[in-house]
Amino acid sequence: MTTFPIDAVRAEFPALCGEGAFLDNPGGTQVPQRVITAVSYGMTRAASNLGGYFRVSQDADRINELGHAAAAALLGASSGREIVIGQSMTMLTFQMARSFCRNWRPGDEIIVTRLDHEGNVSPWLLAAEERGVTVRWLPFNRETWRIEPEDLIPLLSERTRLLALNYASNMTGSVNDVRTLTRHAKEAGALVYVDAVQLTPHHLVEVQTLGCDFLACSSYKFFGPHLGVLWGREALLGELYPCAVRCASRSLPSRHEIGTPQTELIAGLTAAVEYFEWLGARTGGSGDRRSLIVAAYDAMQAYEHPMMVTLIEGLRSLPGVAIQGIVDPARFSVRVPTVSFVHARHRSRSLAEALGRRGFYVWSGHNYAYEAARLLHIDEDDGVLRIGLAHYNTSTEVMGVLQAIEDQIRAKIE
Repeated sequence: MTTFPIDAVRAEFPALCGEGAFLDNPGGTQVPQRVITAVSYGMTRAASNLGGYFRVSQDADRINELGHAAAAALLGASSGREIVIGQSMTMLTFQMARSFCRNWRPGDEIIVTRLDHEGNVSPWLLAAEERGVTVRWLPFNRETWRIEPEDLIPLLSERTRLLALNYASNMTGSVNDVRTLTRHAKEAGALVYVDAVQLTPHHLVEVQTLGCDFLACSSYKFFGPHLGVLWGREALLGELYPCAVRCASRSLPSRHEIGTPQTELIAGLTAAVEYFEWLGARTGGSGDRRSLIVAAYDAMQAYEHPMMVTLIEGLRSLPGVAIQGIVDPARFSVRVPTVSFVHARHRSRSLAEALGRRGFYVWSGHNYAYEAARLLHIDEDDGVLRIGLAHYNTSTEVMGVLQAIEDQIRAKIE
């Protein structure tokens, strides 16, 4: 790989021209100019319903088709027919839960985890309540910070209809072994629904080899507009009952896309994937679209890793800091650069406010990882202070936020 072109990368993002350091990337990333331009084009040149006989509608058709194809390339899907685009990952999951649960019966069971974002918990809890289905809770291991097969296997039975789990945690940063966990669930006859929102900005997704049935992510977490993206196996999407109006299309993928598509945002989704292709080419990649995307992820991971090491080591050196996640450098390959901590004497909110005043944009709270906060006995109102890196951040920003945290801690101590 060539040297990571950080200056060229940052020049792609207009928001980075300001004075602040965007370190709340798990909550939402900034977007490159090409995404802004594409959204503007969609609003000015393709503001129309699909299926018309005039140019603007035909442009909208083309944007919609390209958006599904781009998402398929990003996730490794076989075609755009396997991609459902909606308002958000949470909205798509609520919608899918209504479709899934139509065939559930009292006595059936589903498994949800205590590591997931509420977007992959609450939809299933409500569906289970509606259908009289038993919910089995899967904890995460406090030593490995991951969901382990030995905790999953005892919960599985012939009654299990669904396993819902995340790929990477938005609080702890842990990356789960989805392939192994999925294999066990499939052996029990369950469907597997994966939340990959936090993984997709950092690690390559290969849906064809994971073994799961559905995988959801959010384009505004991987440098695109506010959309949710769902991959599902084509046969399953075709069989799954569509919660849609009576006159809606029953073809794929539109059978699960409720209402008029957000054409301008879908144009931005394509541009976000094109940004990955650009980055792959700039970092030495070549070949087809997917090859360039793979190269981009390789380069991003190689660049983010030393910053993550610096951040974690720096936080561990500060008095009173307790990181909620993997801190062993030998295991950093199974975490993303999302680092959350609590302090023995300072509220997370107070620290976040102080950092914000100094131009470091971080977040505090439970971050919708509600069950994780409970399992870790973290104050649900105050939560953790979370710092999340992306490939457009710099080591200077990391050192700066560490210094700002140290200043705030020592000022209060002294």
